[in-house]
Amino acid sequence: MVVQERLFDVDDVWRLAHDPDNENVRFELIDGELFTMVPPGRRHGILAAKISFYLTLFNNEHELGEITIESGYFSADDRHTLLGPDVAFMRYDRLPQPPTEKYVPVMPDLAVEIRSPFDTLAKIRRKAEVYLRRGTTIVWLVLPKQEIVEVWRQDETGQLRSEFLGVGDQLSGQEILPGFELEISLLFPKRQD
Repeated sequence: MVVQERLFDVDDVWRLAHDPDNENVRFELIDGELFTMVPPGRRHGILAAKISFYLTLFNNEHELGEITIESGYFSADDRHTLLGPDVAFMRYDRLPQPPTEKYVPVMPDLAVEIRSPFDTLAKIRRKAEVYLRRGTTIVWLVLPKQEIVEVWRQDETGQLRSEFLGVGDQLSGQEILPGFELEISLLFPKRQD
């Protein structure tokens, strides 16, 4: 007899996330497989706050969409995958209406994942692929130890491409946030020794 593992969906995650026993646990879901995460550390939080700050400054001036932190996103045609990017941006014209208190039923235009000390590079790259295959246009993988950002996109042939940007480079909003540029050195200031 074959025993099949249970596939979770976004409704299961919503219930788990609101169970008092899971107060300090975050959940994500990829193809029905449930992943738990602990609250991020200090450096991770600082980087998420900085990225959100610069995106918000730009967006306040240009009013292109909304920025979220650690909100859940899923593709409406795939209720078995739910990701919670550290920072995300979604254009107003793609925001589902009416607004929901639950998870957003469309992947963000821009997803930012900051590598935590317990994350493997393979794990966050897999998340980049999941985002891009389900509707996200740009993924920024922030690698704090290396002080670089790996930018992922899907090209016109469907191939996933990445490029590494370091302290001398700038992040671009490309067509999602036209005109947005962020010097990577602002994310990783020089430390006082």
